[in-house]
Amino acid sequence: MTLDQSAPAILLGALLGLRHATDADHVVAVTTIVARQRSWLQAARIGAVWGVGHSLTLLLLGGAIIFFRIVIPPRVGLALEFGVALMLIGLGYANLRRGDAPREPSLHRPFWIGVVHGLAGSAAVALLVLSTIRAPLAATAYLLMFGLGTILGMMVVTLLLAAPTVVAGARVARMQGGVRLAAGALSIVFGLLLARELIVDGGLFSAAPTWAPH
Repeated sequence: MTLDQSAPAILLGALLGLRHATDADHVVAVTTIVARQRSWLQAARIGAVWGVGHSLTLLLLGGAIIFFRIVIPPRVGLALEFGVALMLIGLGYANLRRGDAPREPSLHRPFWIGVVHGLAGSAAVALLVLSTIRAPLAATAYLLMFGLGTILGMMVVTLLLAAPTVVAGARVARMQGGVRLAAGALSIVFGLLLARELIVDGGLFSAAPTWAPH
C-alpha cells in the first residue's frame, strides 16, 4: 500500500490522536500540573510539551516495532503500564505536599510524563497501525499524524482544565489549595487502581502474566 493509498488512514491517525489525548490516565496526570495555573499560555505550553514527549517516544518505540516487527513480552508491557501507575501516585503525592502559591511550571515535568505515557502506549498504537497499514513508511506517517493529533488534543485538554482558574483569576485564590489537593488525591487513587489491575488481573508478578495492549 503506497502513501497515496494510505492517505485516508493516515489522516484518521490525527483524529485518533486527538481522542487519545483524552484517555483517563493522561487527563489525570496533567490535571495535577495545570490545577494551579492561572494562565492560558502556561496551560497550553504544558499540554504541548506533554504531547511532544509522548509523540517522540511513540515515533521511536512505535517505529521500531513497525520496522523490526518487535514483539513486546507481556511482562514488559505490564511493567511499562505499572510505571504509569507509579508516576500517577508520585504526582499525586507531590501535589498534596506542595504549597498553594502558583508559580511558573517547569516544562521538564510534563515532557517526561509524556515520555512515560508514550512508553506504555506505543505498542498498542503500533499494533493498531500494523493491522491496517503494512507499508513501513506509510505506518510511520500514521504515527506522525497520530502524534500531532495528540499534541493538539492535549493542548485543548489542558486549556479546558485550567479554564475555571484562569477565568476566575484572583477570586478563586482561596480555592487553589482545594483544587490542588483534589487533583493530588485523584491521581493517587487512579494510580493505585491501575496498579491493582496490573498486579491482580494482569499478573505482573505472577509466573504467567497476561497483557493486551490497549
